[in-house]
Amino acid sequence: MLLLFLTAGPSTAQENSQDVFTPIGKYLQAGDYEKLSAWFADNLELDMLGAVNNCTRNQAKLIMKNFFSNYTPKKFTIIHKSGKAPMKYAVGSLSAGGERFRVILYVKTTDAGSHIEQLKVERE
Repeated sequence: MLLLFLTAGPSTAQENSQDVFTPIGKYLQAGDYEKLSAWFADNLELDMLGAVNNCTRNQAKLIMKNFFSNYTPKKFTIIHKSGKAPMKYAVGSLSAGGERFRVILYVKTTDAGSHIEQLKVERE
């Protein structure tokens, strides 16, 4: 059984480590809350500058829209990635609205795909 996991797992895990955070980072840098929200789980935890909300995908989309309208993104860089399937996380640095923010993303991968379970934005 372990052998089956090792032969079936790495290609999926490897794809996810390369593929999941690349488009998410691209949408954060572009301030594209519509495409970013497609990665949100149905319900997720969103921590925006200390205001923690357990919210639906649509609520989170509106919160991100508001954030991007107040802080226009200029650059987003992933500075650390870790974890194993089904849960991985990344820490990134976002330059937006003349300020720098740390972005922490927790992404869960299931048979249905990969979704952001938690997103935290804090000032650096």
